[in-house]
Amino acid sequence: MSVDQENENAQPVNDVIAEERADAMWLRLNRPDRKNAYDPAMCRELIDHIRAATESSVTAIVITGSGDSFCAGGFLGKLADPDPVQLRSMFFGSLELFEAIRNAPQPVIAAVNGVAAGGGNELIVACDLAIAVESSSMGQTGVKIGSAPVLGGTNMLAMSIGEKRAKEVSFLCRRYSATEACELGWLNSVVADDRLEVEVDALVAELSRMSPRYLEIAKISSNVWWNSIRDNYVSGLGMLVQAIGSADMVEGASAFMEKRPAEFPRRGEGTGQ
Repeated sequence: MSVDQENENAQPVNDVIAEERADAMWLRLNRPDRKNAYDPAMCRELIDHIRAATESSVTAIVITGSGDSFCAGGFLGKLADPDPVQLRSMFFGSLELFEAIRNAPQPVIAAVNGVAAGGGNELIVACDLAIAVESSSMGQTGVKIGSAPVLGGTNMLAMSIGEKRAKEVSFLCRRYSATEACELGWLNSVVADDRLEVEVDALVAELSRMSPRYLEIAKISSNVWWNSIRDNYVSGLGMLVQAIGSADMVEGASAFMEKRPAEFPRRGEGTGQ
């Protein structure tokens, strides 16, 4: 059989695997080949699953990853030669995804099974609760690769870890261990690598003993800070859209894909690109 025939006969890959169990809807990001980085299609699939879960009787929604990664954020494969329409779709699709999480009546739990970077870390910020394995790590990548984490990293994260620490995270793009992140208030708890699903199931069981009606009220009213800075998200996305194709974006993405340090133009250089 030829390679082309094999490709034709191959089963389509589900970007997200949905499984209802233990009174929760588990949504597993299923692109380990790219560390579960999401493109517009994967983002849309995840939104659709979340909205379907909100109409069910499950107590909670759990988001986790496949392989050894939670989520590496937005898929960067084409940023060195960007398609403005596709990128705009991904940027605003991310906001739609995070708002679907925030507006779901059930608590949404991030079960962080591995590396979370960039938009993957902002996915943790958007979730109501977060449990991570000991071997996981997280952080932002934006300004290092020609972007900025305007959907949580530069703003909402400060509500959990404080303004100075959040600026450190978004400005310096350092990596933080799960233990460090938990001590800062980024996560609710850290568990042994082989205990993640057991501990999440236990948390869901605890939530299932609460009143669904008042749990929803508690969740929606806790969105006060998220809702208050929504204009900041939209403004930040507008700036990212205007920067599509800039010298900084192209150099950052190229350096990332080529696994080399980026050489960004100095301030004032390349502003017309």
